[in-house]
Amino acid sequence: MVSKGDFHTHSTASDGRLSPTELVDLVASQGVQYHALTDHDSTQGVAEAIAAGEKYENYHLIPGVEFGTDIEGAEVHMLGLFLSPHDEDLQAKLWELREGRLNRGEGIVNKLREQGKMIEWSRVQEIAGEASVGRPHIAEALVEAGYVKKVADAFDTLIGRNGTAYVKRPNMTPEDAVEFILARGGLACWAHPADMGITDDQVEPILKRLVGVGMQAMEVFYKDYKPATIEMLRLLTVKYDILPLGGSDYHGIFGNDERLPGDIPLPDSSVERLLEFGRTLPNRELVPS
Repeated sequence: MVSKGDFHTHSTASDGRLSPTELVDLVASQGVQYHALTDHDSTQGVAEAIAAGEKYENYHLIPGVEFGTDIEGAEVHMLGLFLSPHDEDLQAKLWELREGRLNRGEGIVNKLREQGKMIEWSRVQEIAGEASVGRPHIAEALVEAGYVKKVADAFDTLIGRNGTAYVKRPNMTPEDAVEFILARGGLACWAHPADMGITDDQVEPILKRLVGVGMQAMEVFYKDYKPATIEMLRLLTVKYDILPLGGSDYHGIFGNDERLPGDIPLPDSSVERLLEFGRTLPNRELVPS
C-alpha cells in the first residue's frame, strides 16, 4: 500500500533523473498526496514542481532541501522542510554549499583519473546539466565509461565515504544545519539515520545532541529499512518526543530495485502529525491546508 506522504525525493535540480514536473507526475500517479521535494543544496526545482502539481486535486507540495553534514567517520544528512525558496539568506547558503559540491566533484574526478578511471570532468558537468553537481553524476559517468556496472557499485568502491576516490567538502555540522533550518522557520529532520557510516549504537547519542539544539523529526520509515531498524528508530522518536517521518529518497538512478515514491510504510498518523506540527512553525503558510 502506498503511503499518502513522501517527504524525501530528488529531481534534476540536484541529482535525480526526473525533472520536477516528471517527478510530480510520478508522485501523483502513485497516489501520494503530500510530497516534499528535497534536492541537495537547492530549491531550484520548487517553482516548477508547484506549477506541475496544480493539475492534481489531491496533490500538495512541501518545499524542502537536503543538507549534507559531516561528523567524525560518518555523514549526517538533514532535511529542512517548509523552507521558503524566496528566503535570501537561505539562497545565499545554498549557493555557498553548491560551490563546495562543485569543487569536491572536480577533486573526486581528479582522484579517479589518478587511479586510471579516465572520466572527464566536462562529461560529469554535461550529465548534471543545470543541476547542482553531485556524486551520483560522477557515478553515472563511471557507469557510462564501463568502470562499474551500476551507480551503487561506484559508491561502494570508489566515491562513497570509504571509497578510494572520496573527497570531503566544506560542510556545516549537524547542529549548525538544525539551527539554520530553525532560524529560517522550517522543520529539521534527520534523514536516513541508520546509514552513511552510522551504526545502530551511535544513533541515540547523535539524536540526543540534535534534539538538544531543536531538531523536531527523524526519518524512521525509510525505503529499504528492515522492520527491526524501523522499530528501533520509532521507539527513539517516542523517547525523545519528535516526529517519525518517512521518505523514499527517490532519485530514479538506481535501477529496477529502487523504490518508487510512496513505497514506504509511513502511517497516515505520521503525515497528520507533520501537518499539524507544521501549522505551529513560522513558515506555516507553506503547510498544505
